[in-house]
Amino acid sequence: MTAARVGLVFVSHSDKIADGLRELAGQMAQNAPMAAAGGTDDGRIGTSFGKVSAAIAAVDQGVGVVLLCDLGSAILTAETALDFLDDSVRERVRIVDAPLIEGGVAAAVASEVGGTLHAVMEAAESAGGTTALSAGSAESAEQAEPEPASGYSRTVTLINKDGLHARPAADFVKLANTFPARVTVNGTDARSLLGIMAMGLVKGTTIVLASEDPVGSDAVDALATLVESGFGEA
Repeated sequence: MTAARVGLVFVSHSDKIADGLRELAGQMAQNAPMAAAGGTDDGRIGTSFGKVSAAIAAVDQGVGVVLLCDLGSAILTAETALDFLDDSVRERVRIVDAPLIEGGVAAAVASEVGGTLHAVMEAAESAGGTTALSAGSAESAEQAEPEPASGYSRTVTLINKDGLHARPAADFVKLANTFPARVTVNGTDARSLLGIMAMGLVKGTTIVLASEDPVGSDAVDALATLVESGFGEA
């Protein structure tokens, strides 16, 4: 029996944006329950109480539902939909303050790996300030060599031609989440999709996988093997 996962609802004024985000996130999190609630009931730009309510019901597997919204009135529609839920359902449904696209992708990967409602919300909210983080991290990736790591570590070179873009980054983060030990990638948490993608790792980049955890060697070795495989793209 498949374990229940936290559901996601993407609320946008545009049905194309909501559907596109579901498609994008689905490329990285095939098993996460997701629903798009974009546009009005008759296909115009706007939001729909009925679409949001139906989307919540469609993705609710009993362990929580997270809603991400694009503009202010989308939040109002989502809040209205929550008001009409049964108390037992409403207590496990949350609206998060996060960028729709980046937050939606991060939340989808967190749901895919079986994250709790809190973990999925935290993943979505971690997308705040991604642009600034990305610029700074990309610059540091070009200019700085990885710091020497203590504990158990492996140094590997990224070989896949397109670097660590969204799909392999998601595979990397999902694997990291299967281990209890914390692993870092050049100092960044290996479980953070946005943190990894913000590093701007390109082909030929040398990265240090490290863990201070006494039982972290298996996780480091598994992640190193995945990187060295080229994620099937090399």
